[in-house]
Amino acid sequence: MTSLSRATLASLPAAIARPARDLQSIRTGIVHFGPGAFHRAHQAAYVDRVLETDPRWGIAAVSLRSPGTVDALKAQDGLYTLAVIDREPSMRILAAHSDAIGPGEGAKLRTLLADPAVRIATSTVTEKGYCLTGEGTLDLAHSDIVHDLQRPAEPRSVIGWIVAGLADRHAAGTAPFAMLCCDNMTGNGGKLRAACAALAREQDPALAAWIEAEVAFPDSMVDSITPASDPAFLTQVAQALHVQDKAAVQRESFTQWVLQRFDMADGPDLGSAGVTLTNDVRGYEQAKLRILNGAHSSLAYIGLHLGLETVFEAMSDPALEHFVSRLMHYDIAASLKPVEGLDVAGYADAVLDRFRNPAIRHLLSQIAWDGSQKLPYRLLDTVQDALDHDRNIERLAVPVAAWIAFVRRKAQAQEKITDPLAETLAAAATGSDVAAAMLGLRQIFPERLATDPRFRHAVADALVQFLDGHIEGLLAR
Repeated sequence: MTSLSRATLASLPAAIARPARDLQSIRTGIVHFGPGAFHRAHQAAYVDRVLETDPRWGIAAVSLRSPGTVDALKAQDGLYTLAVIDREPSMRILAAHSDAIGPGEGAKLRTLLADPAVRIATSTVTEKGYCLTGEGTLDLAHSDIVHDLQRPAEPRSVIGWIVAGLADRHAAGTAPFAMLCCDNMTGNGGKLRAACAALAREQDPALAAWIEAEVAFPDSMVDSITPASDPAFLTQVAQALHVQDKAAVQRESFTQWVLQRFDMADGPDLGSAGVTLTNDVRGYEQAKLRILNGAHSSLAYIGLHLGLETVFEAMSDPALEHFVSRLMHYDIAASLKPVEGLDVAGYADAVLDRFRNPAIRHLLSQIAWDGSQKLPYRLLDTVQDALDHDRNIERLAVPVAAWIAFVRRKAQAQEKITDPLAETLAAAATGSDVAAAMLGLRQIFPERLATDPRFRHAVADALVQFLDGHIEGLLAR
């Protein structure tokens, strides 16, 4: 079977949307580190819309470790399929990538980063890829950072490459590129700025000062479920296109990119492509943590108690769906401060609609992992805010109790608890007074919250009903 390329683009079935612009006119204005499925389904889709009217912003996809994706993009002239999986699925061809750079092409990458036409660099390399410590600062003892300090002209890490590119511009008196971290880390722009400055400071204090003063590192938040492109999916795409596409990706219809405003004269009009530009990324992050992630955890622990397997199945249970909807709209929404451009009720409705997507198989068991790390930010902060403002916490106590019941069932059955505190949780959950033992874990429950009699009573009362198997009344709250 022939492959997707510019030569085969015209032969695709009429149902497949494709770029209408002149692909020869696209120039490189963005360098992206980490062209995995999420980048290709998310940021590249936004840039593809920008390119419809402004050809300056083609993306050079850079993979520092693995050649697979960049080789596929090269073979396909940068083209690939984006499949949107929802009640009404669709496919379209994206042409946002103007170049691709793989391992061993460092000289080409160095030249590109120094090119004044490149105004933006972006990254999706996961939190691990930035070589940070647990406190979010640069790990100077990391093997890649040690290498980059010894051989700064031949970097190994993303941080090393960013600093090398900026160093070349600083030496040449060229304006820096803006650096946009698109990985989900709180305050990701600030963390990346600090990490780059820390590495630069070891090499040249003047460069570090220039980076801190002149280079834009806006915070951002991104969101869209992007399932893996497994062989079955790639076969489905080939059948739909009648050509092979080794770089095809899929995602849900919902997509969100929230970006802190930053100064760039004559930059890309990302707002016209659907990017939310704001001065309060943190507000959006908090809304996502509490509404989306808080509801996800609630569905997981309650749904697993009911014997359900996926988010879609949980949302198909009328009592559970109604409970989570009330939890989001009344209890969680009340804990959020007003955020510029964010309609909280509309966002909650959009999240609920995402949960109802039958095409996304999101396992409750996976969402339930690492509860000790997730609950403080997803649910407990919301509970504390409700207590501080004298709001009712009866509904909010239910998912907390559901998590405790979940841990207890796992411990009693001697099943694996996927959590960094697994042994501690198992010991606490098998005691005679489960609620008191679990609420006594200060790694999870802060003193002020855990000792509040309103919270202790609400959790203990809900837990009894979970352990007795009678939760109809809880879901009716």
